[in-house]
Amino acid sequence: MSRIGKLPITIPAGVTVTLKDNVVTVKGPKGELSQYVNPAINVAIADNHVVMTEDENVMLDDLKQRHAFHGLYRALVNNMIIGVSEGYKKELELVGVGYRASNQGNIIELALGYTHSIFIQLPPEVKVETKSERNKNPLIILESCDKQLLGQVCSKIRSFRKPEPYKGKGVKFVGEEIRRKSGKSAGAK
Repeated sequence: MSRIGKLPITIPAGVTVTLKDNVVTVKGPKGELSQYVNPAINVAIADNHVVMTEDENVMLDDLKQRHAFHGLYRALVNNMIIGVSEGYKKELELVGVGYRASNQGNIIELALGYTHSIFIQLPPEVKVETKSERNKNPLIILESCDKQLLGQVCSKIRSFRKPEPYKGKGVKFVGEEIRRKSGKSAGAK
C-alpha cells in the first residue's frame, strides 16, 4: 500500500466531487476538472472525504505498479480539489538587460534578447498578468486551477531563455536559486 494513497482527502466547502465510469470530476468556485482513474484503484466519496483503496481483484502486471497508481491518483485528485478551491499561482522573473514582457488578454509578448519578439497564446484556463516596474525585473504572474497545465505553460515560457550559470540571465521562477559559475578569469593565474 502507498503511504500517500492511504491518506483521506478532505473536501472543502463549496467543492463537489463526483465519480462516474472511473472518471473523478471536481467542481468548485475556480473551475471544473476531471481525471480518469485506473480500475485497479477504488474511489469512495463519503462524509466530505475521498478515500482511495487498491482493488485486489483487478490484475496488473506487478504489485509495484498498483502501489504506484494508488499514490499517483490520490495526489492528482488532491491537486484538483486544491485547484478548484484555492487555485495555483506561479511567478516568473525575466533577468537581463532589455528583457520585457507584456500581455494582451491571453497573448504574451516576450522580448528576450533575440532579433524578434516571441508571442505565446495561452490556454483559456490560465490567467496572466505582467508587471514592469522601474529598476526591477519584469514579472509574469500566471494563475490557474489546473496545476499540471500551469506547470507546462511555465516550462514552455522558461524554455525560450533558460537561466545561464555565469551572469544569471534568463527566465526564472521568483525565489529560484541559480548555481553560479566563476568565469575563466577567476581560474587563470
